[in-house]
Amino acid sequence: MSPRCPLGHAPRVPPSLSRFPLSVPPRSRAKLCAKSRRGALLLLLLLMAAAAPGPARGSQGDREPLYRECLSRCERQNCSGAALRHFRARQPLYMGLTGWTCRDECKYECMWLTVRLYQQGGHRVPQFHGKWPFSRFLFFQEPASAFASFLNGLASLVMLLRYRAAVPPAAPTYPTCVAFAWVSLNAWFWSTVFHTRDTALTEKLDYFCASAVVLHSVYLCCVRTLGLQRPALISIFRAFLLLFLAGHISYLSLVRFDYGYNLVANAAAGMLTVAWWLRWCLRQGRRLPHVWKCAAAVLLLQALALLELLDFPPLLWVLDAHALWHIGTIPLNVLFYSFLMDDSLYLLKANSDLFKVD
Repeated sequence: MSPRCPLGHAPRVPPSLSRFPLSVPPRSRAKLCAKSRRGALLLLLLLMAAAAPGPARGSQGDREPLYRECLSRCERQNCSGAALRHFRARQPLYMGLTGWTCRDECKYECMWLTVRLYQQGGHRVPQFHGKWPFSRFLFFQEPASAFASFLNGLASLVMLLRYRAAVPPAAPTYPTCVAFAWVSLNAWFWSTVFHTRDTALTEKLDYFCASAVVLHSVYLCCVRTLGLQRPALISIFRAFLLLFLAGHISYLSLVRFDYGYNLVANAAAGMLTVAWWLRWCLRQGRRLPHVWKCAAAVLLLQALALLELLDFPPLLWVLDAHALWHIGTIPLNVLFYSFLMDDSLYLLKANSDLFKVD
């Protein structure tokens, strides 16, 4: 386990890496759920294309000559020949199985060396490859975010089981709600994997599956507010969302992995969903008492999203704004699924009463 150092204190070189004979250089500077097989195959192929390495993000830390020289020396001394065999022999099995290589260990140690010298010089902690430095726990690269993502997935699974136990399949929104739960579970799984081990593939799978959840949220909102009366409209809207998702993945996988565009696209879809749900909740509030759960969930979700605007080095080298965002969404998952459960039962009863009248 790597040391968890209080913010503002220089981190020690992790014991697991102390075998690397490094010297400090003399200088230091400051569901997806397609209706047709062809659509599903297309999305699958696009996700597979995500495995192609994208352009690396550069940050102040990894551009630092101190870091680059440290990394070059570490790889030269430890990542070839007998030194590499010695490293592999001493590497814990769980590290090897999760893909941690000699170069990764060099990057990790040189990152902390650079952070320590930056702090000693009174400079702000730099980012490395687009991320803050995190203290690794076992093989978890970002322990707090990985654990919070796992808890979100667990909450989604528990609420899915409760939903299926309480709501009969005859409920009008049952298929859409269950599909939303599975798409969400898939996204939280890849979020956990990505925060456990950040690679080009796991990053893209995390981003793309998160986009699928955002678009399925729009679809769920449309089904509940319009689709029960206009099924033809829902079919057209579903096809549009699938085409948009396919184009989104195609652009990010095959053209350019553009972080800014991805953020804007998901934020725009998210704001559309929030505005759509809130408008519906305000109109239905007096007639449907349970809609307060939906309104509260979407409003609190937007409030939590403001955490992503904060940008600070991780507290105790573990807890950053992104981890706090994931922690905050755990109870909101429970609240929103509770709304879906109440609403599905209401719709089932309303349909039953209608049939009795007929």
